[in-house]
Amino acid sequence: MEILYERCAGLDVHKKNVKACFSAPGKNGQRQKETRTYLTMTQNLLELRDWLKEQGCTHIALEATGVYWRPIYNLLEGDFEILVVNAHHIKAVPGRKTDVKDAEWIADLLTHGLLSASFIPSAPQRELRELTRYRTSLVEERAREVNRLQKTLEDTNLKLGDVVSDVLGKASRLILEAIVAGETDPARLAAFATGRVRASQETLERALTGKVTAHHRFMLGQHLALIAHLDEAIRHVTEELARRFTPPEPPSEEQDQPVSAHAATPASVQPVPPATKSAPLSWQEAVELIDQVTGISVRVAQGLLAEIGIQMEQFPSAKHLASWVGMCPG
Repeated sequence: MEILYERCAGLDVHKKNVKACFSAPGKNGQRQKETRTYLTMTQNLLELRDWLKEQGCTHIALEATGVYWRPIYNLLEGDFEILVVNAHHIKAVPGRKTDVKDAEWIADLLTHGLLSASFIPSAPQRELRELTRYRTSLVEERAREVNRLQKTLEDTNLKLGDVVSDVLGKASRLILEAIVAGETDPARLAAFATGRVRASQETLERALTGKVTAHHRFMLGQHLALIAHLDEAIRHVTEELARRFTPPEPPSEEQDQPVSAHAATPASVQPVPPATKSAPLSWQEAVELIDQVTGISVRVAQGLLAEIGIQMEQFPSAKHLASWVGMCPG
């Protein structure tokens, strides 16, 4: 078979170690292979990188197994052409049961160009994706905690959720904080919501009449504290995302620079030819563009861009993009 990559390596990655098989041309037209084992500590991975660079390695292939490939990819990125391959595409061959043979098999497949690389976004996009996914996890956890709070309220038979639109609105929080502090009088509790909700005073008093024990007050206090903590975490992540998506300020054109006595006069300045190709969109410009679509907010636009990026060249068609984001029909 045709050899596509002369000097390449296959990595069999595990949690504690990685088997590296380097393949290069040998004598009499035979392929020469050398296999080494490295620990996955940073210093050891740097030694792996130095060894492969000394051997003149140009391409590396490794399986996308779990999360163990990520630190290796981060350390080797930029020095080699790295192919992260779906493990399903590298089917185990009968008889190949050792890690060393797995590494050799990956190197053989890569040598002949038989591996198809998965799309790995750039480092800035990977960071944005991690932030947006983390914010989604925080929002989901907050929703679960709100449900726990409402469950505790049902246990006390306080029907606060039946008379207010938002159980964590300003009026509701005042009422809940008063309950945690030990207030039990329905009239006093209802007074916190006077003028802030549509329900009448009498309706509020009936809804706020229940059986609240010390246990309930403790649980409500824990729910409110955790929700406040999650709100703060969501705010911090949202601010960080806004900072990442906002381009830095361009340098000022009016800087104190020495002016040569032989500086060109305006009449001698040659006109700059127009650009033949438009500059790529910045992250902020892409967010503003997608935000114009009906039903897509800034937050949704940030999540979309963090997943698919702002360069569409890696998707040959709209069907490929739908497959990448997991929206293919079942």
